[in-house]
Amino acid sequence: MSLMERIGFDFAHGRLDISAHPFCGGTPDDVRITTRYDESDFARALMGVLHETGHALYQRGLPASWRLQPVGRARGMAVHESQSLLLEMQVCRSRPFLIYAAPILREAFCGDGPGWEAEELYHRQIRVRRGLIRVDADEVTYPAHVILRYRLERAMIAGDLAPVDLPGAWAEGLRLLLGVAPDNDREGCLQDIHWYDGNWGYFPTYTLGALIAAQLFEAARCDVPEVMRVIAAGEFAPLLVWLRERVHSKGSLLSTDELVEGATGQPLGTASFERHLRERYLN
Repeated sequence: MSLMERIGFDFAHGRLDISAHPFCGGTPDDVRITTRYDESDFARALMGVLHETGHALYQRGLPASWRLQPVGRARGMAVHESQSLLLEMQVCRSRPFLIYAAPILREAFCGDGPGWEAEELYHRQIRVRRGLIRVDADEVTYPAHVILRYRLERAMIAGDLAPVDLPGAWAEGLRLLLGVAPDNDREGCLQDIHWYDGNWGYFPTYTLGALIAAQLFEAARCDVPEVMRVIAAGEFAPLLVWLRERVHSKGSLLSTDELVEGATGQPLGTASFERHLRERYLN
């Protein structure tokens, strides 16, 4: 809650609770976010909260003068996911953020030793490993999970894949993409709620959101050169002001393509995301 508030979450217009799966809901004047806790790994809840805080800041920042009108709504889930992933992946898994957060985390958890230093926390948050579960995946392997679901979803909609054959197709697809395969449906095709909740066509918004987030953050760093330095000092207002002006205040006035190009000067592409991954994981 301390980090949420410092980043810009307004507890006079929202709250944090517990649920089986983290989510953000409510209205711009009453934003509700939830998380789940793992007593063996505080970082899961922490990063989940920061991710949902990105959603909440977008929801709260929608134009007040357009409330209750279609133009005042969020642009769509790809843009919504871009705001959560920008905060979680681009900002809160960065070295500058962990320089700021390390003393807070060390004090909160009575941490001691080198494992609580900023550099160690940073490397912990960018660890890459192949895994079965989408929500636990790192940002390098995460797109593979979305690609798998997209391929299977299209096949089912087209009638080329019967639901009864989904578990086997899932296991084979994940093996080809990541070299791992589930032992059961809990780790496989039933791990997400989206399909049986009726949210078909939703999964691509996660990777589209990651692409938008990288492109927006690259533009923000260009427009506000001191942004990483002030994040290391715990100052998030310059970034939030930029996002309010370029993204949040637009509501649904523009199409997603127009919004991204207007904010970054470029059509949406993959170059910014690729540069981000290379800078973080190969340098």
